[in-house]
Amino acid sequence: MTPANNHRLEELLQLKPLELVEKYGAPLYVYNAERIKHQLRRMTQSFNVPSLKINYACKALTNINVLRYLKSQECGLDTVSIQEVKLGLYAGFEPQDIIYTPNCVSIEEISEAVGLGVKINIDNTSILEQFGHLHPEVPVCIRVNPHIMAGGSSKISVGHIDSKFGISIHQMPHVLRVVKTTGLQVEGLHMHTGSDILDSGVFLQGAEIFFNLAEDFRDLEYMDFGSGFKVPYKEGDISTDVEELGEKLSERFNDFCKNYGRDLTLMFEPGKFLVSEAGFFLVKSNVVKQTTSTVFVGIDSGLNHLIRPMFYNSHHEISNVSNPAGKTRIYTVVGYICETDTFGINRKLPEVREGDILAFHNAGAYCFSMASIYNLRRLPAEVYIRNNEVTLARPVRGYLDHVDDLLSSYE
Repeated sequence: MTPANNHRLEELLQLKPLELVEKYGAPLYVYNAERIKHQLRRMTQSFNVPSLKINYACKALTNINVLRYLKSQECGLDTVSIQEVKLGLYAGFEPQDIIYTPNCVSIEEISEAVGLGVKINIDNTSILEQFGHLHPEVPVCIRVNPHIMAGGSSKISVGHIDSKFGISIHQMPHVLRVVKTTGLQVEGLHMHTGSDILDSGVFLQGAEIFFNLAEDFRDLEYMDFGSGFKVPYKEGDISTDVEELGEKLSERFNDFCKNYGRDLTLMFEPGKFLVSEAGFFLVKSNVVKQTTSTVFVGIDSGLNHLIRPMFYNSHHEISNVSNPAGKTRIYTVVGYICETDTFGINRKLPEVREGDILAFHNAGAYCFSMASIYNLRRLPAEVYIRNNEVTLARPVRGYLDHVDDLLSSYE
């Protein structure tokens, strides 16, 4: 086993990836429930507060098996669309365990969510005012923009002053007027500053903003700190110290509750933190192509199945599970889409042969959920593994299986 760039190869090989590909084909997404369980336990054991609620941010991965597993672990659900709300209900979540946090949707969609009985989180004053006139009897949560720049890149920083997300802290006088005029009951405050946050101080900074705002909202039941915990993407990579955050924030939150006059629920909505490392993406090497300066490995997938490297410039470790002990060579791994879909440049890999199975690590979050049928390629299958039992979680899906289907659709 080569080690630096295959630091999780041993865990992957225990899942028998070659047997999975032989049975289900490639490309193939694989999810390991044991890793999800490990990450969830880290969170629940890190915070020492009277009431802690973990709401899984299902936009990271909406696989029904993963949703049902997290429900069995007493998680709630964080949703951003009416479709995710309905999927959560279908997966068995109770309405009161689902929080709906949309952005730039219509009041009609929000009213539909009200009808389904889920918690409503509103992030702009226009909708808040309309909501107050239409549903004054329905408790709401308010998403605050704390004007904190945090996250791994500008594309995933969502709590800064120019972000489209949340109601600015400077608009709170307006919010208070709307609440008073309409008689709305504000049951929660929410903020989410970004993803891949390393510094636990960001959450503590946000906490102080929350605690100051809370003085104007005396009927709160919970405070939702969002998420954004960074996970390691390669050997030696740094990640959020959740245990340190838990110790510091728990102490400060408990002090706040004491001063507030009663215990509130501390909420988080992790997505990537729970499922990123649980996922692997298995692909087949179609061709090894030598050019004047580069050796390309062309695989049977592309940005249609895994867009994060192209969209976010994100790093995914790559392992050769067919030839893990092969001689190390240098490759640039690319896809089969008619675009520049480069997964990794100058990667050190055990020798790759045509037909070898490669694995992308950290493929559990924002991978399948961002997939498309670009170039009319099929979506890959997904398998879910729990207690060594393998379940076909979602079969291969295609928009068009045959050219004849395309022709007949125009008739």
